[in-house]
Amino acid sequence: MNRIIAAPPPCLNAHGTRLKTGLAAVIAALAPIYAGAQTQSSTLPSIQVEGERSPSLTVPNTAQAQEKIQQIPGGVEVVGDKEWRDTQASTIKDILDYTPGVFAQPKWGADTRLSIRGSGLSRYYHLRGINLYQDGVPLTNADGSSDFQWIDPTAYRYTEVYKGANALRFGSSTLGGAINFVSPTGRDSSAFQGRVDTGSFGWWRAQAATGFADDHLDGYITGSWQRQDGYREQSSGDAQHVSGNLGWRLSDTAETRFFVSAMRVRQEIPGSVTRDQALNDPRKAAASNVENDWQRNVDGARLTNRTVVVRGDNQYEFGAWYSQTHLKHPIYQYLDNVYDDYGAYTRVTNTSQLAGHDNRFTVGVTWSAGTVDADNYVNTGGHKGDKLSATRDRSDNLAIYGENAFDIVPGISLIAGAQYLYANRDRRDRYNGGGPTIRTGEKSYDFFNPKLGVLWQVDPQSQVYANVSRSAEAPTFGDMNFSTANDLARLKPQRATTLEIGTRGQQRDIGWDVSLYRAWVKDEFQCVSTMWDICGQTTNLDKTIHQGLEAGLNWTFLRGLLASGAQTDSLILNAAYTFSDFRFDSDKDWGNNHIPGVPRHYLRAEVLYKHPSGFYIGPNVEWVPQAYFVDNANTLKTASYALLGARLGWENSRYSFYLEGRNLTNRKYIASASTTDRATADSALFEPGTGRGVYAGVQMHY
Repeated sequence: MNRIIAAPPPCLNAHGTRLKTGLAAVIAALAPIYAGAQTQSSTLPSIQVEGERSPSLTVPNTAQAQEKIQQIPGGVEVVGDKEWRDTQASTIKDILDYTPGVFAQPKWGADTRLSIRGSGLSRYYHLRGINLYQDGVPLTNADGSSDFQWIDPTAYRYTEVYKGANALRFGSSTLGGAINFVSPTGRDSSAFQGRVDTGSFGWWRAQAATGFADDHLDGYITGSWQRQDGYREQSSGDAQHVSGNLGWRLSDTAETRFFVSAMRVRQEIPGSVTRDQALNDPRKAAASNVENDWQRNVDGARLTNRTVVVRGDNQYEFGAWYSQTHLKHPIYQYLDNVYDDYGAYTRVTNTSQLAGHDNRFTVGVTWSAGTVDADNYVNTGGHKGDKLSATRDRSDNLAIYGENAFDIVPGISLIAGAQYLYANRDRRDRYNGGGPTIRTGEKSYDFFNPKLGVLWQVDPQSQVYANVSRSAEAPTFGDMNFSTANDLARLKPQRATTLEIGTRGQQRDIGWDVSLYRAWVKDEFQCVSTMWDICGQTTNLDKTIHQGLEAGLNWTFLRGLLASGAQTDSLILNAAYTFSDFRFDSDKDWGNNHIPGVPRHYLRAEVLYKHPSGFYIGPNVEWVPQAYFVDNANTLKTASYALLGARLGWENSRYSFYLEGRNLTNRKYIASASTTDRATADSALFEPGTGRGVYAGVQMHY
């Protein structure tokens, strides 16, 4: 895949068109049809924009997003859909696999263990520590937990990654930052686009989309259907997604857009096994998962709106959203939970000069709230048995944030920002198996998170940056012990101070993106897994240190091997390397041990031959050269591995196909693991990786 890195813009946009994300919009309804997607390939800011109409005010196109994100003095990425659509991409790992600093490993179906800079390392379910957004509106629940079932790689034009406090523009305050999935609109989509994919382990998918645009109105809608038998026992599933948006251009400087999306997911859960079982009998599921037919079944719908109004040097954004998700989840108990989440935000950006210098000032307010009606029953072979308990949980959040970027001299910008966050968590015990309802409790949190950064535009093609920031997180309801009275009173909020330096750019045929960071974390949340791989207790660690290196490289070389002239062939290297050094800091129990749950070194790389006719072919590798610990005592490890893959394909302006092989040597390996305090050889903490697989797909658009 050819990755094109745009020349970084001036540190601050001085006047001119400011196209931002505005209120979200969509229309619905489409019959499900299989969807194909693909793995991505490198992480350096890349742009490949294809014949776009007059751009939307509410949804920036890929080039505009790239320009805007390079105004941030820290680790950020824009990953265009070109990076994953010509592969079998079906999970968030496939979208972000070549993004340095992102550790994403699949478990079953769409479920993934995701961490950025060590966020949520011990959280094996319901993502914590990273906020997920779609079109700038939260996918994350109001209490801070997220699910991966909403994610459909076939539905996005590009994905933005904001690491750590670089997600301030969303009001996000987590250690891991934020990921924003951005939809196509009628202004940058084809009139018709469709694809069909199939492959190993009974996997198949189809997808279709259509869009339109005129001077004032545009719309886009997509639907996908996916089915798999699964590599492991008890891992079959199917998923249907539909999403769309409808935009109305009120004037040349005002636009509103409505978004709608819905999903239906039915997924079996194979469960975690011992290290020996994972490496020697990887297709076998945990016995209890088969006996009690563990599943994760989710239905959901979302409606959002975003509006943008531009007046001179000011841009005003307004947004609101509502979503409902129904989780039917037979595991150690049968969980029947209904999530209602809603909120609104406003953001104002001014780009007037200050004292004769370019300046950009942003201020915003985001309010979000949500409830969870959580009913637990006996799991009788995957069916609902007698009622055991019921709670009603409510979360309220208010984030107020501001940031100013001032050009001290041309090419050097000083960025200062701050965020105030109020969070309230309230649990009401409605039923406790006939016993006293003792689990009622409420707690509020206040955080102030400052940020200071500098951005140096070395030349039109390269930047150097540095920043220091603070982050803070309130506990989620998943961190609470179900059997404890007012468990919120026990948990402290997690706080961190992070220092980061880095550089990004493009010089001739070489593009790079490198960040070095160190975070001092206080009261880090750690979930200690017990039997069934369930979090038996979330505790606060005392002091921990997260530090690492994130490096992405894109290199086009050996041009003109077989084709010369105006358009030549070439080899392209895409690589993403992540070094993670996470440790306890003189802990009374664990000393300076490694924090478990993430490899010290992780490399994803591909070399692709591309011919101007549209043909491409090349190998790729995923390499974890050292096993990593799964317990605080540092007594039990995973296993090192290297996975060899390859892909080939062809594309022109209307048609494309691909053929992809994964884990071609059929290596038995551990893809993911949960963590505990002290592990033994019998600890069932490990998720086996998928064996050799071959996938193919065709795509067309008009």
